[in-house]
Amino acid sequence: MELQGKRIVLGVTGGIAAYKAAELLRLLAKQGAEVQVAMTEGATHFVTPTTFQALSGKPVFTDQWDARMPNAMAHIDLSRQADLILVAPASADFLARTVHGLADDLLATMVLARDCPLLVAPAMNRQMWENPATQRNVAQLRADGIGILGPASGEQACGEVGAGRMLEPEEILEEVIAFFTPKLLASKRVLITAGPTFEAIDPVRGITNLSSGRMGYALARAARQAGAAVTLVSGPVGFAAPQGVDRIDVRSALEMHAAVMARASLSDIFIGVAAVADYRVANAAGHKLKKDMGGIPPIELVENPDILAEVAALPGGPFCVGFAAESRNLEEYAQAKRRKKNIPLIAGNLIQDGFGGDDNRLVLFDDKGTHPLTPAPKSELARQLIEHIADLTGTD
Repeated sequence: MELQGKRIVLGVTGGIAAYKAAELLRLLAKQGAEVQVAMTEGATHFVTPTTFQALSGKPVFTDQWDARMPNAMAHIDLSRQADLILVAPASADFLARTVHGLADDLLATMVLARDCPLLVAPAMNRQMWENPATQRNVAQLRADGIGILGPASGEQACGEVGAGRMLEPEEILEEVIAFFTPKLLASKRVLITAGPTFEAIDPVRGITNLSSGRMGYALARAARQAGAAVTLVSGPVGFAAPQGVDRIDVRSALEMHAAVMARASLSDIFIGVAAVADYRVANAAGHKLKKDMGGIPPIELVENPDILAEVAALPGGPFCVGFAAESRNLEEYAQAKRRKKNIPLIAGNLIQDGFGGDDNRLVLFDDKGTHPLTPAPKSELARQLIEHIADLTGTD
């Protein structure tokens, strides 16, 4: 659980997006966070305190004069116990009052008296969001060190379309996890490849492999949470890019090669996780091959470019990390691949230990030797690999 032991005050202000805060609370708790809810009077018109009490297992605070606090200082006691105050949704009114240091209800007073970080997830009508007053307020909040999460664009409850929607609970959760993650790769630019490639035989058939892309996507997420600006060059996979990651979709090895080489010299770290096809079809058919065309069609193969080796050979290029998936002799083959491509680090695994699945077993090979990682979900292995990269590059 990525938020185990973290104490979060979830502030809920008045707005239709308040119903999403209930799901956000559930997700935070599922990741191990201890969540205390504080609501404005306006928020109680959309969702009752009972809902949040049932989900959190804690009494909900709405009044700064709450008699449950012996010293009548809920605004002090609640904020002093917190590692983070998260306000979602944060209305335009709340943003304005926070900018000007108003303390006219429990949540506003708590925010003013806090000694912990504050993140806010704005939610309002598009015209309210675009109003110059709101934009000035948001700029001032950022200048004051307050994190702004979103907003997103899309259809709104009023029927209009535009910016102002609160981020979805899953997206806010990702931002909270990223907030608590040590920024080992702060200001670094990380380029990652992930997934399989597909080499066409004809318009409907092709040569590919069983790579799921999960490890590459887990690394993109971990690198972004560690503070890096991440670009993910992805072959065909079935899930969305991690929050905050710039994804470039490709299909073939040649397309992946072009996308990587156009960006490699601008990157600080390159991680080649994708299972790139070694060969492509030289004589791919322009139309679907038919059985009645006479005999088995010949398929001529030509070698694809070695993306990792080319990036590693760039003058002044990025720190390069490779992957080796083997069926036997892992250390022998992985170390040979590392030396041949002249890269400082390679992560190896046996195919039978988790190729394409959710869990895996990784061994890291570098100039200092062999570093086996304990079998774990790929999200945890990705975090450990990012820590190792930070250590080797001196960015921690």
